[in-house]
Amino acid sequence: MLSAENIRWNGAFWWTLDANKSELTRFEFALSGDSLLRQEAVNLDKDILRALDFVMCEDSTFIIPDYSGDNRFCRVDRNGKLMHKFGTIPSANEDALLNACPALAQAWRSFIDYNPQNGVFAAVTQLGEVLEIYNLKDSTHVVRIGPHGEPEFQVSEGYGIPTGIMGFSDVQVTENAIYAVFHGRSFQEIARNAQKGTKLDGGQYIYVFSLNGEPLKKYVLDHYVYGISVDEQRGVIYVTDVNRDEPILEYSIKDV
Repeated sequence: MLSAENIRWNGAFWWTLDANKSELTRFEFALSGDSLLRQEAVNLDKDILRALDFVMCEDSTFIIPDYSGDNRFCRVDRNGKLMHKFGTIPSANEDALLNACPALAQAWRSFIDYNPQNGVFAAVTQLGEVLEIYNLKDSTHVVRIGPHGEPEFQVSEGYGIPTGIMGFSDVQVTENAIYAVFHGRSFQEIARNAQKGTKLDGGQYIYVFSLNGEPLKKYVLDHYVYGISVDEQRGVIYVTDVNRDEPILEYSIKDV
């Protein structure tokens, strides 16, 4: 593997995305249960620009963000073939929508998750503070923009260069809510801290939203974290802190 962007576990198989190879790979546990065996590789359609995230749907298809700027997401079949695209970038930047769609799509890079139990698909932006919710069962779409607004960027040689804040870095849709890791720090602040030698990577906040996007809770952590895995039944949140040699931490939902 060249660049493992994300992993997904569906209860039977383990899928991972290699962005550099534009390939989804399926693993399953050996009978001994102590190792993973590579079962198949799915090459993604060449019309899909560099895939950086994916989710599995119950009908054996995948949803992948669309970075062409034409649409918001791609629906891909079990063999990696592009079926159709859906959604549009909910930006108020009309000039970028008309003249700089690829750069706008880069700035709107999002982390995604899907829960097949309730049909809720959520996307949170890496820049700014935007949450999008698609209910794939009833086709409703909700956009929530927080105080930091939509992603800010400048166009340079066709690329979108971030200028605002680092926003979200992960999202999970559970049966009852949407959990997201939020940074909320400007790139200027990040640069100043790096110059002082106090480089802490990640965000200290976990936001909790209803399945309709209403804010429910804001947790403030004692670590800077990137990834999240929520177990509501056990009342536990697992997070990854890339600043530590032992990066996996466990919080009780009641304690964070």
